[in-house]
Amino acid sequence: MHRWHGRLAAASLAVGMAAAGAAPKAPDPARVWDDVGRVATKGPADVPLIDQAVLHLPAGEVFVPQPEADRLLALFGNPGSNPDMPGVILPRDPNAKWFMPIRFQATGYIKDDDARTWNADELLRSLKIGTDEQNVERQRAGIAQMEVLGWSEPPRYDPATQRLRWALTSRTAGAKDDAPRLVNYNTYALGRDGYFMMNLVAELADLPALRPVAERQLAALEWRPGKHYAEFDPHTDRVAAYGLASLVVGTLRPEGEAAAAAPFLGSRNAKLLLAGAVVTVLVLLALAWRRRASRVPA
Repeated sequence: MHRWHGRLAAASLAVGMAAAGAAPKAPDPARVWDDVGRVATKGPADVPLIDQAVLHLPAGEVFVPQPEADRLLALFGNPGSNPDMPGVILPRDPNAKWFMPIRFQATGYIKDDDARTWNADELLRSLKIGTDEQNVERQRAGIAQMEVLGWSEPPRYDPATQRLRWALTSRTAGAKDDAPRLVNYNTYALGRDGYFMMNLVAELADLPALRPVAERQLAALEWRPGKHYAEFDPHTDRVAAYGLASLVVGTLRPEGEAAAAAPFLGSRNAKLLLAGAVVTVLVLLALAWRRRASRVPA
C-alpha cells in the first residue's frame, strides 16, 4: 500500500470500537477513487445543483456528486452524511492543493440590511469566541484544536449580485510560528429560498493564486428561473430569522433559529476548519487526484 493510501485509511477510522472489539473497516482508497472517477463530471459542463441552480463547471475541474462526494470526504477524515451538499469540486491539475464543497442551506430569504453597518473587528471577535467554544468539543473528541489568527480578507458583500466573500486565516493551536497557515476562502450566493456556500480550503501561501479560482466558481453558479434573490415574494416566501452577518460568525442553532447567546462558530464552518490534518489532507488530495485523474471520463 502506498504511503498516502495508508495515511488516508488511518484518517478515516472511526474513534469508537465495534461491538466485537475491532475498529470499523476503513474505506478502500483505491475503490473510492475508482468510483469517483466513474461518476465525476469533467468540465467544461453544466452541472445541475438540485432544483436551485446550475454550475457552469470550467475546464480543468471536475464535479463529484453524491454519494461519492460523502465517501470522498470520509476518505479524508471527515465522515458523515451531508444531505445539504450536492457535491465537491476538485482540480485536475496534480499540483493544485485545494477542494471546494458546495452546500445549499434552505434557510429562506436572508435579509442583507446588516451588511451596511457591520464591523469586521466585531465579527472577528465573535469568530474567535466561537472557535474557543468549538475547541472544547474538539478536545473532548481528541481532535487537535484550532486558532483563528485573523482575516485573510474581511467580509465584503455585493448587494447588486447578492454575493458574500470572506477569508479567515487559522492554524492548529499551539503550532510553531513557521507552521503552515490555513485559509478558508468562503463564498456565498444568496437566492430566494436560501443560499449556496462554496468554501475553498487551502494553505494561506496559495491564497493569491487561488482567489481567482474561488471567484470563478462563484461566478459560474447561475440561479434557475424563479430562484433568484430578486424574485422574492414577501407575501408567500419564508424569511430567515437572522441576517447576513450570521453567515460569517455562524450564529445559528442546529434547528435553524437565531442564537441568543454569544456567537459561536457554526457546525458547517467548524467542519471546514477541521484541525490538525487539514494541510496533510490538501497535500494528499493532490497526490490522490493525480493518481486517479486518468479515471475521469474524457
